[in-house]
Amino acid sequence: MNEQGCETFVSDCHVRAAVELVRHTWDPVVVSALRMGPTRRSTLLDRIAGVSDKVLTESLRRLASHGLVARTPHAGAVYELTPLGASFAGGPLAHLAEWAAENQGALASTA
Repeated sequence: MNEQGCETFVSDCHVRAAVELVRHTWDPVVVSALRMGPTRRSTLLDRIAGVSDKVLTESLRRLASHGLVARTPHAGAVYELTPLGASFAGGPLAHLAEWAAENQGALASTA
């Protein structure tokens, strides 16, 4: 075990924790959509093509439970990235999207 309490090379708990944030198909999409700033659910539904009302609700709840999204009750709920969510969106998620764009051809040919 290492100093953070993770068994090295058996199952890196830091990688597992990070992958959990992108494991669900719509979660990274919702995080990306919230980069534009505080947004109502109805706007997110319009902004994210293909997501259902139920799936968006589940995604927002999951992201809130991870501390990435906050819900502010106004005259209807408004969702926004927390500082942790903003650091995820602007850091690892942005790098992952950049990598996918740079390798789009190779990724498409293996799909």
